[in-house]
Amino acid sequence: MKCRHCQTELENILVDLQNSPVSNDLLTKQQLSNAEVYYPLKVFICSNCFLVQIDEFKKSSDIFNNEYVYFSSYSSSWLEHSKSYALNMTSRFNINSDNLVVEIASNDGYLLQYFIEKDIPVLGIEPTKSTADVAIEKGINTIIDFFTFDFACRQFKNRKANLLVGNNVLAHVPDINDFVKGLKYALSSKGVITMEFPHLLNLLEKNQFDTIYHEHFSYLSLYSVKSIFENCGLSIFDVDEIPTHGGSLRIYAKHKEDNSKTIDSSVIQLINKEIGFGINQLKTYKSFSGKVQKVKLEFLEFLIQKKKEGKIIAAYGAAAKGNTLLNYCGIKNDMIDFCVDASPYKQGKFLPGSHIPIVDSSELKKNKPDYIIIFPWNIKEEILKQHNYVLDWGSKFVVAIPELKIFEN
Repeated sequence: MKCRHCQTELENILVDLQNSPVSNDLLTKQQLSNAEVYYPLKVFICSNCFLVQIDEFKKSSDIFNNEYVYFSSYSSSWLEHSKSYALNMTSRFNINSDNLVVEIASNDGYLLQYFIEKDIPVLGIEPTKSTADVAIEKGINTIIDFFTFDFACRQFKNRKANLLVGNNVLAHVPDINDFVKGLKYALSSKGVITMEFPHLLNLLEKNQFDTIYHEHFSYLSLYSVKSIFENCGLSIFDVDEIPTHGGSLRIYAKHKEDNSKTIDSSVIQLINKEIGFGINQLKTYKSFSGKVQKVKLEFLEFLIQKKKEGKIIAAYGAAAKGNTLLNYCGIKNDMIDFCVDASPYKQGKFLPGSHIPIVDSSELKKNKPDYIIIFPWNIKEEILKQHNYVLDWGSKFVVAIPELKIFEN
């Protein structure tokens, strides 16, 4: 395997999470009797550009298919984040009705709806028909396709984007050089690109290994992204550290030849922070596997002990990160009884590998579990607030990452 950015042969392993089915491939009841395909989940570090990555064992076109089940609008905190972003961008960059806002991986229109409210023309680009159809029903102009350089050349010949947005998509593209080259082509001469992605430093420091799954081909630092963008003729002129997804970066990019925007000091400050952490040194990554295994052992010991005591254990959130944790630990539905999720698109299905049933939140009151494992720990506060009624019968919430923690009454 070679680095998807610089083509260096990959020989250094960050962590091997063994084999796992694709995390968002939820199963129907009929599929439970069929054989499941498991793919290697091994993460490599490039010794040249230090891009952290997995191989493309399953094609992105198969992962992001017509029946994709992740709908962004089912998280209230994510909607608040998106509305705030729209307000900030329109104010900071004077985005108005004469401009075009384009979002790549626009999902169900969770973000672009806030630009439409301001009468700003928008275009969503979304490869999954199930989510794109919901956006189209909201009146959001959406093209169902993958964003590539070839797509950009076809779509943006006559009108280019003044604001080009990509939230949690940069890590999802197998050919990251081609993708960024497409960004360059689609951007107007004075336009702005913003990309949000989970920060590799948080993955390493906070042991967020459950954010590793087959949808995420790359695990990104500003150090590596800056190099990728510069090679494609784009400059990063600002960066924000934001709390979403356990700690993310929002980068702001422009054409290299655009002199209307100065490079903010935040860029070099964050690069220096990453270098100080050791992001460009292989020795930095060597202890990660041991931390991951420690979480596995602690979580298994907890589940085994509580099951011996006859406790009912549920989970909350049929999230991809939960499936990584479950399949790495080898946990099945004899250890966790059911998983609650707010999305009706997931309810009635089963988690891949573990075959844990996904149900409506009413099952919490019906079954009164003793413990509820929160899989999407990044929206833990939202979940705790919405479901604090479980405390009435003495239920306790639990997170496994970065370490096992039980939330007492």
